[in-house]
Amino acid sequence: MSLLLQIETATTSCSVALAKNGIVLGFRQLNQRNIHAEVITLFIEELLLAADLKYKDLDAIAVSSGPGSYTGLRIGISTAKGLCFALDKPLIAIETLEAMTYGVFNNEIAAVTEDMLLCPMIDARRMEVFTAIFTAGHVKIKPTAAEIIDADSFSALLETNRILFFGDGADKCRDILGANPNAFFLPDFTNSATYLTQKALEKFRNNEFVDVAYFEPYYLKDFVAGKKAV
Repeated sequence: MSLLLQIETATTSCSVALAKNGIVLGFRQLNQRNIHAEVITLFIEELLLAADLKYKDLDAIAVSSGPGSYTGLRIGISTAKGLCFALDKPLIAIETLEAMTYGVFNNEIAAVTEDMLLCPMIDARRMEVFTAIFTAGHVKIKPTAAEIIDADSFSALLETNRILFFGDGADKCRDILGANPNAFFLPDFTNSATYLTQKALEKFRNNEFVDVAYFEPYYLKDFVAGKKAV
C-alpha cells in the first residue's frame, strides 16, 4: 500500500496530486506565473479534505526536482521537505523532464510510437531551454542540459529519428526546428503532478529516497535576478 503526495512546481504550473498504489485520487492545478507560494498549501489541504485523509496518512512525499524555474522549485521542494520533517516521512525526487515524458506517453495525449524520441523542453528565457532526449521507453539518450536553440540543434538525431518536442520551451523553438519533416510539436503541454505517479510509485517500492536534510533542487543554472521594474 502506498499513499503519496506529489508536488510539481518546476514550471508555471503549480500542481499537487494524491495517488494511492499508482492510482490518482485527485489533483489540483493552476497554470499561472508567480502563484505557487500562494496556493500550494491550499491545494494540499483541499486534496486531503476531499479524500477524507489526514497528513499522517501519507506514506511519502514525491516532488519534481528540476530543472526548471528557480523560484518554483524552491517553493515546491521547501514545501515537500517541510512536510517530510514534520511528518517523519520519506522524500522522493523525480527529474522534471523525465516526468514530462510519462505525461506524454502514458496519458495518450499525443500519437507517440515506439520508434519516436521524446524531447521535453522547459523555457529558460530567450532562446535557451532545459532539455534532454528520451526514448518512448523513458530511457535518456541525451543528457539533461541548458541549450541555446538554433537551426543546427538536434540535426544529427533528426536525420534518422522522428522527435516529438513538447513543453513551454518547445513553443518558442517551433519556428527554428519546425521545417524539419522529422520534427513534431505538441502544443499547449502543461506540466502536472499527476505525471509523477508512475515513477514515484516505482521509487517508493524500491526505497529510493533522498536525504531530506541535504537534498537540493536541480537548478542546472545559477540563479540570475532580474532588475526590478520602476
